[in-house]
Amino acid sequence: MGQVDQTTNRQSGAQLRSKAREVEGHVITFPADEPLELDCGTPLGPFSLAYQTYGELNKDASNAILICHALTGDQHVANIHPVTDKPGWWEIMVGPGKPIDTDRFFVICANHVGGCMGSTGPMSENPETGKPYGLDFPVITISDMVRAEARLLDHLGVDQLFSVVGGSMGGMQVLEWAASYKERVFSAIPIATGARHSSQNIAFHEVGRQAVMADPEWCGGRYIDEGKMPRKGLAVARMAAHITYLSDDALHRKFGRNLQDREKISFGFDADFQVESYLRHQGYTFVDRFDPNSYLYMTRAMDYFDLAADHDGELSKAFEGTPTRFCCVSFTSDWLFPTEETRTVVQALNAVAANVSFVEIETDKGHDAFLLDEPELADAVSGFLSAAARKRGLKLNAELEDAELGS
Repeated sequence: MGQVDQTTNRQSGAQLRSKAREVEGHVITFPADEPLELDCGTPLGPFSLAYQTYGELNKDASNAILICHALTGDQHVANIHPVTDKPGWWEIMVGPGKPIDTDRFFVICANHVGGCMGSTGPMSENPETGKPYGLDFPVITISDMVRAEARLLDHLGVDQLFSVVGGSMGGMQVLEWAASYKERVFSAIPIATGARHSSQNIAFHEVGRQAVMADPEWCGGRYIDEGKMPRKGLAVARMAAHITYLSDDALHRKFGRNLQDREKISFGFDADFQVESYLRHQGYTFVDRFDPNSYLYMTRAMDYFDLAADHDGELSKAFEGTPTRFCCVSFTSDWLFPTEETRTVVQALNAVAANVSFVEIETDKGHDAFLLDEPELADAVSGFLSAAARKRGLKLNAELEDAELGS
């Protein structure tokens, strides 16, 4: 693609905020007198959660699946994204007849608190000032996100989730759900994740945050008030992070050392190599759909996650007495959350005699394999959910009606 024109599709933080308002979809707002109590000690209220649902909730509300999105994902799992016009980020897995079958399950996905697609976050109006929160927004944690989702489920009338599913940061939420709301989670599928963020992962996140904050247009987090947008900083942050989502083999297979739109090197600093052009494209398209401050907050939430530390340093204590059925999934080429991280979770579950299965998938697609066409993942998720549904005695509305008529 050559060098990306940084002047095209330029938008300010205020324009991004306006887009988020336009595409909220389903939104629940909890009033100021029902705040979300945050781990940092600050109550957040009022606060809103934007969410999408797919399928139909059955009469006994037993078929709900909560999908927790990753760092830069959102609630648009299986519908055309209203900002990018691209398919939902997990359409390959969620939909009629797919592994997470919306003909059978009622699927929910919320934009996390702190996000930028309609849920309350740094872009939202601070009721005390009438201006965007910016860095006055309180620092949030994975636990805070889960508590907010629990409030949403209360609103939807879902007492127990049939399953909670997520990869990467979403997988962290799955583990937090299973630890904090044991009786509300019948089954759980944490994918490509870990019970804590490693020092290497924290380091990568810090590079990204510093890239954003070093951009002069970040304006100390007040870029919306100034009518600016730290596009370059956020783009660099995205480029650095995107490398960690891939594997060396996948990059080599896709790009090698191939040149971009040229027959020889330029002896300059344009994008000589295809991989350079690819990363620039990833960076500069990302800024059109994501808020820089939200990026700071989401990465910090991942960094703070340490499930064992919250339970006297023993991970197994987080799952003591759990009735939840688990399917833990990892990928051989994932160096962001290597298989050893998943094995640690599995060992902790085994230590408390939890019902757990473990699938390590052989692939060279890296961390992002869970977002791609990976047949073994599809089979594992489909098989696990079908087995859990049989164990649960899950019925569709039509089956419930037949049972009522026969009684």
